[in-house]
Amino acid sequence: MKKFFLALAAMALIAGGCLFAGQANAAKTYSGTAYIAGQGGHFAKVVFTVNPADTEHPITVKDLGRIVIGTWQDHSVHDPRIDTANRNIMMFSTYTLDPKGDFHTGKINLKTGKVIMDVAIKPDPRAKVTGAGYCASGQTKDYYIPVTMTDEGYIDIRSKKTWKLVHRVFPTSLGMKDHNYVFMHGTNTPDMKEFIVINNMGNPANRKPGDYSALNGDVTFNLVDMKSLLHGKLKVIAKTVLHGSPGDTITFRQSFTPDGKYLLQSGGDRMWVLDAKTLKLVDQQMMGASDDVPAAVYPPVIPSLANGQMHDAIATPDSKYALITVRVPLMKGNKPVTDGVMQLYDIQNHKMIGQPVSVCGACHYKYGENMEFSAALCGIDVNWKK
Repeated sequence: MKKFFLALAAMALIAGGCLFAGQANAAKTYSGTAYIAGQGGHFAKVVFTVNPADTEHPITVKDLGRIVIGTWQDHSVHDPRIDTANRNIMMFSTYTLDPKGDFHTGKINLKTGKVIMDVAIKPDPRAKVTGAGYCASGQTKDYYIPVTMTDEGYIDIRSKKTWKLVHRVFPTSLGMKDHNYVFMHGTNTPDMKEFIVINNMGNPANRKPGDYSALNGDVTFNLVDMKSLLHGKLKVIAKTVLHGSPGDTITFRQSFTPDGKYLLQSGGDRMWVLDAKTLKLVDQQMMGASDDVPAAVYPPVIPSLANGQMHDAIATPDSKYALITVRVPLMKGNKPVTDGVMQLYDIQNHKMIGQPVSVCGACHYKYGENMEFSAALCGIDVNWKK
């Protein structure tokens, strides 16, 4: 009988251990504040939670607001970059020229939501096509590194302390010459020892703003040494070329996972995941094509990413999931409009989770009558809650 009760006790301990193990292995939830760039001269400020175990609605928007830095005429922006040396500061550089022909670069105090620096800068004389300007960016402890989509494109190295331009680097040493590529982007690795440079190949001659037909679908990736970049040179560590669809595969912003294993690359009509060291393709997710464009609902309810255009991705602190930003088409009556959404991606299992959530439409409904003005989001950066 004693052995019987000992056996029961052992079974209870095993069962309890399994129960506790199950609780310990339950899907982790995440929360934070995302700052998402918009071409309307502001950043969406999105307070959110993520529950990957909710396979229908994994992302919940708790609060949606704005940080206004100007208007669509003078401060259209793609580039949010939180300073790793001070996460209360966010750096930015603008996407389009203001009426005076200047780009703008500066800093925002995230505690107050106020712009604390705004510097007007002329585009480089070598940039003959300036319809698209600063979009992607990277950084080191001491430098902010914004990258232009101009033709020719260039990488700026700015001192975080003085904000002075230290170097301006053109990608000619990478074989990128005038009229053999259309756009350029890039960012730093988590350890800040390398910088990835991405070029959309094609012929930008006589290209009009918004015309992507000049892109041939090929995208060149060059991983370069950060020390060389900070000295105005591009020393290549690894290189690859990926092939997409002409006119549709357009790389915008990108980020590395915090563990340094993967590069999460937006691609317009697709998402690419690359091995961060070898640059080999690990996963490809298509945004999906569909003739069924959903009607606009307020606040917007977006059932899928169909016909969407991906612009950025950022991983959770543990590198298991990523938030991606996508522009999706809607209809307001007979009028096409665009909303901006966040979608959850499972990095480990290579799949999207649940439905996306609007991060633009609710405010556009509030500030622009029934989303009369389309939302054009781009880059994302996040302060994760610990």
